[in-house]
Amino acid sequence: MKDTPDQSGIGVLGVVRLGLVQTALGAIIVLTTSTINRVMAVELALPALVPGFLVGLHYAIQITRPRLGYGSDRGGRRTPWIIGGMATLAAGGALAAVATALASVHLVAGLLLALFAFVLVGLGVGCAGTSLLVLLAKSVTDRYRGAAASTLWIMMIVGFIVTTVIAGKHLDPFSYERLILVSSTVSAIAFVVTCLAVWGIETRGQLIGVVSPQEAPDAPPFREALAAVWKEAESRRFAIFVFVSMLAYSAQDLILEPFAGAVFMMTPGESTQLSGTQHGGVLLGMLLVAFFCSVLSGRWLGSLRLWTLGGCVASALVLASLAVGGVLGSSFPLKPAVFCLGVANGAFAIGAIGSMMELVGRGQKQREGLRMGLWGAAQAIAFGLAGLMATLVVDAARLVLGDVTLAYATVFALQAAFFIYAALLARRVYAPETPEKRGEFSVGRMALELE
Repeated sequence: MKDTPDQSGIGVLGVVRLGLVQTALGAIIVLTTSTINRVMAVELALPALVPGFLVGLHYAIQITRPRLGYGSDRGGRRTPWIIGGMATLAAGGALAAVATALASVHLVAGLLLALFAFVLVGLGVGCAGTSLLVLLAKSVTDRYRGAAASTLWIMMIVGFIVTTVIAGKHLDPFSYERLILVSSTVSAIAFVVTCLAVWGIETRGQLIGVVSPQEAPDAPPFREALAAVWKEAESRRFAIFVFVSMLAYSAQDLILEPFAGAVFMMTPGESTQLSGTQHGGVLLGMLLVAFFCSVLSGRWLGSLRLWTLGGCVASALVLASLAVGGVLGSSFPLKPAVFCLGVANGAFAIGAIGSMMELVGRGQKQREGLRMGLWGAAQAIAFGLAGLMATLVVDAARLVLGDVTLAYATVFALQAAFFIYAALLARRVYAPETPEKRGEFSVGRMALELE
């Protein structure tokens, strides 16, 4: 007896193939947002605001994710959008290096080209990333969604690591010609890997519940479709949850190392190792979720809801301890606390991403790409705002309180509050929408839906 579409999936090899696309995405992104950022700030001696604005621009452009997801819904296939998005991203990554080199001899022309390049990067990430997540969500069964999400993000981190190690060796001795060559080579390899990884994977026999273009219903205009998705209580709540939780999740990216240096007197090398400690914890948290959700699927410890809520609460507790720890000073175990923060963040992130994959198919059919795009846009906007807000709060609190330790403590305390609020929002996301439930917790519903 043949497997029905609801019983079939792409298997482990298919998940790894899609993970290679995420690795390719990470390879280009890390060079564009980290290496080129550093070259602009150090070799070109530009104000930090310039590369900071460009990185923020690539997040802002990702507000187009819902429209890009809507386009893939109408076509009925995700592969062309993944390949097209990666081509756009690869072009943006290579152009960003060319723009940086051009800025060394003609600043205005170089910066204008850099603006265009980072727009391409944002569009490419939004297009390929949105369709990739939808394809993965429609390709794996419920039991393995946590493991699939973990695989995807672990492979992206692998892309970060491998690219920085290999590219770093080939960038020395530094020259702008080397920067262009390395960036172009990485972009080209990433594009080829993506094409090979998705080739033939999107066939009707491999995917769960795929609708072909011929079977797809006539799509309404984009604004009408977006309004319909926003009216879905679950989609709306999850978008708000993603925004709030990602604000809390990414706010420490720009302040953790400065906090370690200013409050605990760590050297640059020591604070960099501290970031490595945090990333190690993130990987462990991801692996824990993958293991428990695969082995104990359907049980308490195998619940994505548990790991999402638990990760939010655990992250809040560790952030609160960091706020207190700065006041305690050298007696506070900073490294273990940062490692625990990484574990909690990793568990939350995979729980949330797995939930995203689980929820994307609910509601009206042929809206999966639009729904995923809405949530991806919420995440990108949160990422773009988080670092700016965190640094602004640190500076403002330092001026008002006159103490750097209390300034950082203020940010960590606000992050903890955001995570607690995100946990409350998540409880409503997972609540069943039945007639008898609609009348319950009406006060909480009014507060949590932000209407």
